[in-house]
Amino acid sequence: MKHWLLTFLTIGLLATACKKASSTDDCNYDPCAIKASSTEITQLENYLTSANISGAVKHCSGMYYQIVSDGAGSTPGVCSVVTVNYKGMLTTGAVFDSTSTTPISFTLLLTIEGWKKGVPLIKKGGKIRLYIPPSLGYGSAAVGPIPANSILIFDVELVDVQ
Repeated sequence: MKHWLLTFLTIGLLATACKKASSTDDCNYDPCAIKASSTEITQLENYLTSANISGAVKHCSGMYYQIVSDGAGSTPGVCSVVTVNYKGMLTTGAVFDSTSTTPISFTLLLTIEGWKKGVPLIKKGGKIRLYIPPSLGYGSAAVGPIPANSILIFDVELVDVQ
């Protein structure tokens, strides 16, 4: 399966190639500064209810998450290089991307907002499920197999933090 997330990360990296690697301001990321609209939050809550998903916690940004296991190692920041196994799904259950047998590594700062907010909620060795509203994902743009304005669901295992 193609790694769509890796493709998007590469595009983001190329777009920021002229910028310094990561300034101190970038690393002082406020996870509550960018929030989903009330309409998107309601849409996400309706999905969680209709899918009988209980126990999901609302983040200050409007996304929801379920910590499967906390982990016991280092906690990443947005400027950390993380190594993860993941599976990305739509609310239909369709998988749009996943790692296969080999985890991938990248700087968390170069990912979608939902990952920047969600992955630091666990430590190395932890697992989390993220329910990401469209504006904290890919927004109104269709990207590869992901339709515009999609709620995204990610299962993420944090293998390593650097």
